[in-house]
Formats: sequence, C-alpha cells, structure tokens
Amino acid sequence: MTAAVALVAAGCDSGPSTGSGPAQAGCPAALAEARAAVQRAENTDASWTGPTSGPAAVPGKTIVYVAQTMTNPGVAGVAKGLEEAAKAIGWKVRVIDGEGTPAGIQAALSQAVTLKPSGIVIGGFDPQLTAQQTARARAAQIPLIGWHAVGSPGPDEATGLFTNVTTKVEDVARISADWIISRSDGEAGVVVFTDDSIPFARNKAELIKKELATCSGVELLAYENIPIPDASSRTPQEVSSLLSRFQNKWTHSVSINDLYFADAAPALRAAGKPGSGPPFNIGAGDGDPSAFQRINSEQFQAATVPEPLSQQGWQIADEFNRAFAGRPASGYVAPVHIATAANSSGATSWDPSGYREAYRGIWHK
Repeated sequence: MTAAVALVAAGCDSGPSTGSGPAQAGCPAALAEARAAVQRAENTDASWTGPTSGPAAVPGKTIVYVAQTMTNPGVAGVAKGLEEAAKAIGWKVRVIDGEGTPAGIQAALSQAVTLKPSGIVIGGFDPQLTAQQTARARAAQIPLIGWHAVGSPGPDEATGLFTNVTTKVEDVARISADWIISRSDGEAGVVVFTDDSIPFARNKAELIKKELATCSGVELLAYENIPIPDASSRTPQEVSSLLSRFQNKWTHSVSINDLYFADAAPALRAAGKPGSGPPFNIGAGDGDPSAFQRINSEQFQAATVPEPLSQQGWQIADEFNRAFAGRPASGYVAPVHIATAANSSGATSWDPSGYREAYRGIWHK
C-alpha cells in the first residue's frame, strides 16, 4: 500500500486522537459519526440485504431498454446488467439508444412502444421529457421502470413508473461529505463542483454543503457551478483560478459527477500538484470506469460513491417480474458504497456480492 493510500485509510479508520490534534480542534462529534459512516460504506464484504423472496420467473417476456445515451457509462452499465439478468431469468432484452438528445430519446421511446414489449426501461432520463410516449405506453398497459429517471427510488405515480431504481441522493451526498470530514480529521478547505441547471444535481450539491457544515473545521471555499456539457472547456480554467486564489487552503473537492476530475486533472498537473493529492477529490456520481482508473492509479481522484450498476440491472429484471406477477415493487434501495484504491482491488466498477444468487433463488424455486 502506498503512503498516500495508507494516509487515507488512517484518516478514515483511526479513532479520535488524544491531546490537541486535529480531531480535537475540528468537530469531534461530527468527526466520530463521519468516521463510523465511512467505515461502513468502505466495507466490501457486506452481506446481501435485498429481497430473498418473491414470485417465480414469469416466462417468455421481452424488455426494451431505452437508453438516454449508451456513451454514458452508468446507463450502459445498467443495460449490461439487465442483459445478464435476462439470460438468467429466461427473457429477451433489446436496447434502443436515445443518443443523448431530446428528439433522439423521444424517437427511441416511441419505437419501443411500437414494438409492444412486455416492459420498458426509462434508462437515465426524465419521463416528463417523453410525456407523450410514456402516456402511450401506459395506455397500452406496458409497465415502465426507471433507472435514475426521477429523484427518488421507488414507485412514482406522477410519471407512471412501477418503480425507479437508484440509490438515495441524500445518502450519496451525506457519505461523500462524511468522507471529506473523516479523511481530513475535521479540518478541510473544500471546493464543490456541480451543475445547477440540473435540479437533481443542484439538490445533491446543496445536501453535500449541508453535511459539510456539520463540521465547524470544514470551510467551503468555493461552489463551482459548471454545466456538464461545458465541463471539458471550463473546468481547467476554473481549477487554475481556484489554485491561484486558495493555494494550499484547498485540500479537498467533491463533485456531483466524477467527470469533473477528468477535466480538472490537466490543470492540477500543470500546477505541479501530486496525483495522490492534495486536493483529495471524491465524486458523488455513478462511479464510471474512468473514475476507478483515476483512483487506482492515484491520478487526481481519491474516491467515488459508485452505483452498483450491474446489480441494479438485475434489480430491474426482478421488479418487472413482480409487476408481471401482480405484486408490488420490492422497495429495495442499494446502500451507499465508497470505492478507494485501498478497497477496489483494481476493479473498474462496484459489483457487490450475493445478488445474483439471491435473485436466481427467487426466480427458479
């Protein structure tokens, strides 16, 4: 283990220090809570807490996965998980790529409805964007299940979703802020990167700020509102400006999506900052493969809060099976996880154990 990783582990796992160390100077109570939460979230051996009972496999179903864009690693990762689950349950899956534009997504969902499948996945886009097409699907009594389609997990009557599969934004925001509190021993200068044009992202950023504020030793240096489509062009310039303004006061960063750190890396490198930090950067996003690569190689990202993408693909299959059997949604929400170089074992995704066996056991009794 490198010295940098050892320091991260020490920051997360060690108890409050005696005497006049940083743990005493910052926020002892908030720090203790943050350390405990981070330790739980970094555990890679947690047992399956999802469903272990439910209806047996309803045979002969076809699912269409309408993707916001298959260039989005989160959307693509869930599609791959669903395809794997479909083989296990005995169904067929077709993916239609919306290619990231409103017109493309509307056309893709329109095509999906025309195919008259057993069920349709709203893969990573707001159903309100496709209100006309979703109304057609509901009129045809085609169950709709979302992935990151609305802000909260579970059924959504307003948009007609049988359920929406996602982690809780409140949990993701809280644990990313807790990681900073824990990693810094309660003494940090933080920059938040977000996109306020997306209500979901703005809400996540506000929740992050709220949790950071529980520690008096953590100072919010800057709130950088950079639209995701502009991130590659604007982030390097903004990072250079932040380094000039705050210099060594800037010790940690958190972003609503990992991609900001890919765009920040050239400016940090040009300024002579070490890839292993500071600043120590955590992404409160999907945890795409490039984020894991930066983390594992210690290149300007120290941690991410990843979605269990493959597991969520399997959950979507199970939720459809419940819908086909006339049962309610499972209500399962995956717990948050923190991936670091110390616990990822070189992986490029978060793939927890136990869910495949559990779902197979439900479907094939």
